[in-house]
Amino acid sequence: MKTQLPPLRALHVFDVFGRHQSVATTARALGVTPGAVSQQLKILEEHLGTALVLKEGRRAALTPFAMQYHRDIAQGFDALRQAQQVFERQNSDIDLTLSGLPTLLLKWLNPKIHRFQAETGTVALRLDATHAEPDPKLLGQMFRLTYGAAAEHFSHRRALFTDHCFPVCAPEFLQQNPQANSASALSEMPWIDIDWGPAYDTVPRLGDWLAAQGSAPSRRKPVSVHSLSSLALEAAIAGQGIALAQASFVALDLELGRLVRLSDQVLPMPEPYYICWGKSTLNNPNARGFLNWLLAEVERPHA
Repeated sequence: MKTQLPPLRALHVFDVFGRHQSVATTARALGVTPGAVSQQLKILEEHLGTALVLKEGRRAALTPFAMQYHRDIAQGFDALRQAQQVFERQNSDIDLTLSGLPTLLLKWLNPKIHRFQAETGTVALRLDATHAEPDPKLLGQMFRLTYGAAAEHFSHRRALFTDHCFPVCAPEFLQQNPQANSASALSEMPWIDIDWGPAYDTVPRLGDWLAAQGSAPSRRKPVSVHSLSSLALEAAIAGQGIALAQASFVALDLELGRLVRLSDQVLPMPEPYYICWGKSTLNNPNARGFLNWLLAEVERPHA
């Protein structure tokens, strides 16, 4: 049986609509009229022979079938966007692109990268901070800095380091709550949670650190929950409470006195961080230079 694909224009409009769940917002994103958006959605519904959009008052929403269909369609458009980005990078003035988990780039790599640039002088870098893992087939002239099992999807990878965690807070918070220096009292303190999502359910949280010290779990709700470790650290710096910090992410904040460490006891991360690359990445001499520099960097004291 030969499958006839829907019109690409209708699929594109459906993809954008599924991301925004709004005809007006979709129209603005595509630079067309709301009527044009509705027309393309109607064309797709007629092609599929089923309704995709339900009206809930003044709001439009996807049907349950359309939500699953959109998840599949969105993956295809994401792959197209990645391919376009790879092409544009290879034809731009950027010499090397580094994709990585946002806090890993911001808190660990960024404070060091000036040393690589000082050694090379002329290498133009692009840093893409994203949780989304690139398609391994499209890695090309790019490195990916990631964590744990996500690295297994890439044909080439190297473990960089295995981190460890400990509780931190702002100096002002400790002055107001001196009992926070006691592990047994931490469970009663205001705390800031970090949740990377279901794909990283083994990443330790404050409750895991307390359990490792034999302390009672906290009976308090977190004052906030952050998907980015960097946001949680900023909340701690603002004096909102205690956060479980990874050593590699918090080193500069400790050095600058923006945060203080509350215990010498650490909880290891269950998996290491990795640098990954594609089959052709190291054909680029700038990429070879960066990889050699980074591997030497992790061996430096206090790297």
